[in-house]
Amino acid sequence: MVNQSSPVGFILLGFSEHPQLEKILFVVVLISYLLTLVGNTLIILLSVLDPRLHSPMYFFLSNLSFLDLCFTTSCVPQMLVNLWGPRKTISFLGCSVQLFIFLSLGTTECILLTVMAFDRYAAICQPLHYATIIHPRLCWQLAAVAWIIGLVESVVQTPPTLRLPFCPHHQVDDFVCEVPALIRLSCGDTTYNEVQMAVASVLILVVPLSLILVSYGAIARAVLRIDSAGGRRKAFGTCSSHLIVVTLLYGSVIAVYLQPKNPYAQKRGKFFSLFYAVGIPCLNPLIYTLRNKDVKRAFRRLLGKEVETRQS
Repeated sequence: MVNQSSPVGFILLGFSEHPQLEKILFVVVLISYLLTLVGNTLIILLSVLDPRLHSPMYFFLSNLSFLDLCFTTSCVPQMLVNLWGPRKTISFLGCSVQLFIFLSLGTTECILLTVMAFDRYAAICQPLHYATIIHPRLCWQLAAVAWIIGLVESVVQTPPTLRLPFCPHHQVDDFVCEVPALIRLSCGDTTYNEVQMAVASVLILVVPLSLILVSYGAIARAVLRIDSAGGRRKAFGTCSSHLIVVTLLYGSVIAVYLQPKNPYAQKRGKFFSLFYAVGIPCLNPLIYTLRNKDVKRAFRRLLGKEVETRQS
């Protein structure tokens, strides 16, 4: 139900007090967005077209790439408009849609990274039974669970946030409509919303991160038992990209959703919001391709086929 006292729209302040910085950010965000579109689309195409990448690891990676495409597209076009000129408004409906998508896809990504950690655990700690454990049907089920949890989290948390009595100035001290920024905009009692956000943070951030750390603890023990140095490097190599992505995403999201209540933390939180909304979807394809020989070989094979097709 829409809050009857809700404003017609919001003003996304971003870094409006620093116009020159906004012009620089516009260029950075635009380039990052274009790289995000190209990089993630390429990973999806390679995962679909190359039979050698038809494995659970690349199935989840293509899911992550599709997720990043949707996640960044839900906020970056509006962000570019706001950074380019003095008009920084977003309608109440636009903010509501952005909040719903942002929450849903952000939650899905956290759960999907946990699923990917389980996949790496099964591959390294249970190599003989890997094909039996991570079968195609389970891959689809785990991916579906991640998307459903994200949808449920957004359905639960978005309406109470939008029903808050917002202050008359309508100024959101952020680049996007997200829960912490909208709670700070409220002039009423936000106790329920803060408790709800704290519980959601534990369930969506702390618990999955704990499971990932437990998985990597077991992986580290299994790798250290490998006699061959080459075998250890290969095992660590299959996990390093995922571990970097987990560190970047969880570190920035925790800095926003579990930050203390003070002006410095809120100002710092805007940088982290910008980073996980724009930077991480751009970096993910680079991290996975630059450190993954299979993806680089698939890309070369794809280019080779295109060259052969043109020559014929």
